[in-house]
Amino acid sequence: MARTVFVMGETRDKVKNELARGSAISIVALVNFLIEEAGLMHASDIHIVPEEKNTRVRYRIDGILEDKHTYPNSLNQSVISRIKVLAGVRTDEHQAAQDGRFTINLDGVIMDIRVSIVPTYHGENAVLRILSDKAENFSLEALGFSDGDRRKILKAIKKPFGMILSTGPTGSGKTTTLYTIIRLLNSRESSIVTIEDPIEYSIGGITQIQVNSRSGLTFANGLRSILRQDPNVIMVGEIRDVETASIAVNTSLTGHLLLSTLHTTDAATTLPRLLDMKIEPFLVASTVNVAIGQRLLRRICKTCRKERAMTSAEKDSLTESLPESLSASINSMWHGTGCDECNKTGYKGRVGINEVMLVDQEIREAILLKSSAKEIKRIAVKNGMTTMLEDGIEKAKQGVTTIEEVLRVIHE
Repeated sequence: MARTVFVMGETRDKVKNELARGSAISIVALVNFLIEEAGLMHASDIHIVPEEKNTRVRYRIDGILEDKHTYPNSLNQSVISRIKVLAGVRTDEHQAAQDGRFTINLDGVIMDIRVSIVPTYHGENAVLRILSDKAENFSLEALGFSDGDRRKILKAIKKPFGMILSTGPTGSGKTTTLYTIIRLLNSRESSIVTIEDPIEYSIGGITQIQVNSRSGLTFANGLRSILRQDPNVIMVGEIRDVETASIAVNTSLTGHLLLSTLHTTDAATTLPRLLDMKIEPFLVASTVNVAIGQRLLRRICKTCRKERAMTSAEKDSLTESLPESLSASINSMWHGTGCDECNKTGYKGRVGINEVMLVDQEIREAILLKSSAKEIKRIAVKNGMTTMLEDGIEKAKQGVTTIEEVLRVIHE
């Protein structure tokens, strides 16, 4: 893995002006500038998208894609070649998808850049995922888990075996949650092994394995090999198929604590999803300790946030969008007015909204009866589970986020 130190200083404004004027520009300086600017703006991704005449550069900031720059398409191949050199992939390959990564040091913050390059109609498209080492300092509280949900997770990770599953769509913070739990479990007394695709954060004291399909190292094959490494805790990046699900369940039955992710809409859907993957109901009931459903939404900027009373029209609209039990308790709304700190958006940073479902005896009985996700969710709520929607509304009432943002993300 290449390590590169970028020191832009006074050249940043120069590159920006050259981009705006469309004048000649150094390709090395341009790539450095894009990465540094994205890092300073706390973007999670840089999209370099070739079009018919120009190439668009877009940053994903707090989950939202924003157009930032354009440059002539004639420069794009040189820009992509520079990124390929940094990422250590083939510069003479233009018709196949390639993945790589490199590391930079930006003002003392180590950032891992994951690169994906694919050929498109107008040229090669690149997406650079920016991963900061600050993830090692995350806590369950910082990720947005309430006191009650944190207690449920801490109780589940004390068990010597079973499964802890984090669920949600792509980009909902599942892997970060698992890394945070791994950090809580990391000690000299335990052996922790992970198999991931890709390895997003490097954590000291644990063994991390990268999936490699070319060599036959899949999640399923890697999981079999891990069992011969005498681990206490195993993290599988994602349960994608029937084979991986079967091995994961059997692994947790044999005295291992297994952490993984699933793509489901909420915590309750996790259990029927495992049944769909040909796992026997009694095995699901015996192995899953806790299922975590989560989403990421934007925080209100703390510098410019304000609270105001709701109008009658807003109250009526909210009553139509939310269950009466939630809408009745909302009388005011928080919002960001927009300032230099948040780039006039009213939002800065993201926070998770979560639901943590402990698999208790009543839910186990429902699994054995192959009950629907709706019935399992009803039981979980009856037994004290706070849903993602309820968690989001509570954060909106506290001024952490806005009601609009909760409804945008939850789609309820």
